[in-house]
Amino acid sequence: MQPPPHPPSASELDEDTLAFVRKVFHFARTGEAAELATLLGQGLPPNLRNERGDSLLMLACYHGHADAARVLLEHGADPELMNDAGQTPLAGAAFKGDLAIATLLLDHGAAVDHAGPNGKTALMFAAMFNRGDIVRLLLARGADPFRPDADGNAILDAARRMGAGDTAELLAAATDER
Repeated sequence: MQPPPHPPSASELDEDTLAFVRKVFHFARTGEAAELATLLGQGLPPNLRNERGDSLLMLACYHGHADAARVLLEHGADPELMNDAGQTPLAGAAFKGDLAIATLLLDHGAAVDHAGPNGKTALMFAAMFNRGDIVRLLLARGADPFRPDADGNAILDAARRMGAGDTAELLAAATDER
């Protein structure tokens, strides 16, 4: 069995194809859910990624477009697909503090404790950037507050180092470390 062929590079695509691809990614960034639904219904791959590895779902989530994200998830977009920086859509939502997007991703199968190569989970991002609502959601959905990152840094310590007092307090209460 042969490996799947590599997708063509941008230099191998004609201008019309490149314009179409740019338009599709623009739809994800600007939340054009109806346009995405039409294209997905016509066979557009839901896990299409750009040159930085950002999926359509990552872009829709990062820019706060819940309807576009929902359409992508309903058409099979992978909520665990990382970009080239090792970030998942849930980590992006945690960083941005978008409770609706984080909830949507978890409801559609995003793993609460999935981590990139650096070992940082969505809970760590939420804690470091003082996103209390996201911390509460992730803890309620089973996130491990004791899970260290790849360098052995504890989530509570990371929150304290970043000056995220509210989330440090939440984590301290959740872990009985006052």
